[in-house]
Amino acid sequence: MMGRFQERFRSFINNRWLVFVAAMWIQSCAGIGYLFGSISPVIKSSLNYNQKQLARLGVAKDLGDSVGFLAGSLSEVLPLWGALLVGALQNFIGYGWVWLIVTGRAPVLPLWAMCILIFVGNNGETYFNTAALVSCVQNFPKSRGPVVGILKGYAGLGGAILTQIYTMIHSPDHASLIFMVAVGPAMVVIALMLIIRPVGGHRQIRPSDGTSFTFIYSVCLVLAAYLMGVMLVEDLVDVSQPVTIIFTVILFVLLIIPIAIPVYLSFHLEPTVPLEEVLLPKAEKSEEDAHEVIFSEVEDEKPNDVDLLPASERHKRIAQLQSKLCQAAAEGAVRIKRRRGPRRGEDFTLTQALIKADFWLIFVSLLLGSGSGLTVIDNLGQMSQSLGYDNTHIFVSLISVWNFLGRVGGGYFSEIIVRDYAYPRPVAMAIAQLVMAVGHVFIGMGWPNAMYIGTLLIGLGYGSHWAIVPATASELFGLKKFGALYNFLTLANPAGSLVFSGLIASSIYDREAEKQHQHHHNLQNSGSIFSGMLGVDEPLKCEGYICFFLTSMIMSVLCVIAFVLSMILVRRTKIVYSNLYGKSRASHVG
Repeated sequence: MMGRFQERFRSFINNRWLVFVAAMWIQSCAGIGYLFGSISPVIKSSLNYNQKQLARLGVAKDLGDSVGFLAGSLSEVLPLWGALLVGALQNFIGYGWVWLIVTGRAPVLPLWAMCILIFVGNNGETYFNTAALVSCVQNFPKSRGPVVGILKGYAGLGGAILTQIYTMIHSPDHASLIFMVAVGPAMVVIALMLIIRPVGGHRQIRPSDGTSFTFIYSVCLVLAAYLMGVMLVEDLVDVSQPVTIIFTVILFVLLIIPIAIPVYLSFHLEPTVPLEEVLLPKAEKSEEDAHEVIFSEVEDEKPNDVDLLPASERHKRIAQLQSKLCQAAAEGAVRIKRRRGPRRGEDFTLTQALIKADFWLIFVSLLLGSGSGLTVIDNLGQMSQSLGYDNTHIFVSLISVWNFLGRVGGGYFSEIIVRDYAYPRPVAMAIAQLVMAVGHVFIGMGWPNAMYIGTLLIGLGYGSHWAIVPATASELFGLKKFGALYNFLTLANPAGSLVFSGLIASSIYDREAEKQHQHHHNLQNSGSIFSGMLGVDEPLKCEGYICFFLTSMIMSVLCVIAFVLSMILVRRTKIVYSNLYGKSRASHVG
């Protein structure tokens, strides 16, 4: 009996679903960047910063959140637990030092040094993201869409989860939130870091996977609905401390529930080892590619329909073509060269990927799509104020939940596209970009209640990008250097925000505000010489849909361009996805 229990416990420790659930918990702590708006007021008041200085700290935070080259590189050199430990230490040291300064326990540092501390602290988040995605995509190579979507969804909800925990603590000292941001995620990551790893053996689709993913999706939907409801109640009603504690306990229960999957699979389900489970992706690949030709001339000479043939017939046709080319080479008619670099679907290094058109199509499409979405998220307060809404927090809460559902739903629906139809996953990104284009139009036109529809569409579309793009990159450019590839693609987000929000949106808003101010000033002067002296030092404020009309139309056009780029990528990768998923679909149908 004891021996059987030990065997089941060993199965539990090595269960890939345990790794996935632990990665979900780590991702729920990876939303520290979303809390900057909550910790910035105490930093501003304690250190006597003005808004411009605080904005520089915000830029440092965004850079820390997006510059993941080091995390991607270290994840390839160190074991994943080592990369997670580095991230936890960065998070603890960066934000811990900020807490010491704000509370007067350490000497005040210059602004540039504070920017470095914020950068270092927030950069720890990139290690959490990288380790979670790399381990789980390798453990579930046949279910990349759902895995990436769920993990990125939990990262998006991380800010709301940490905020609810802080609300329960109910500390009158607002600096304690900085302490929680420094210590909380670091403790969780260190506790779970040895679990996060690629596990050997059974990486193929199992019969229980469908039920398990359905259960996880159900928990995700309940969690999103619950958090949204709690945020609305706490925002609109004065909730007592005992009720807040009950809310947070229920939140913890919803977070812990997914552990039931590896427990059930390991302790209650009789172990079965189907023949398909023993086959690792690498073994499949080596068997198929044993007869593949590495002559570049074969790629040039073979007919387009060869890639659509069954594997055995394809190998036969290519072998015939290779034989002809070898004979021609022997006679001196052609010169045979070895093919340089991997093909799409094989393992690329970042350097090899950077010279591929497909990689840049993904990057630019992501830059236009997610960059325009982040512009709305960054300017949501001013957008809602300009349209006459007093309670701007409701839209921030709504777009956070839609963002989460977009990430989870984007992974789910893109997986149906590749799994059931063997069609390129980027078509899901193209659909998301069209949805965003419509959302921008709703916000720009300023129709009654259009903000609710606009935040819904943009939140869903923006979130979908972060489920679809990592899965697409892993399919087209392989898993071996996935950490470096993923972290390079994430640079599209701040790059898009810098151009669209920092230059386009802010410039147009200031111009419209200046026009309104000048018009108002002229009216005051015409009425009274003294009335023109009122409100001279007030900051410029724009009112009406005109404030963001042009910006929204530009963002909509950019999303349409992103749609075109995504469809070009779809056209270029049809054969790749047919080879990747066509065989499994045929066997499934058969």
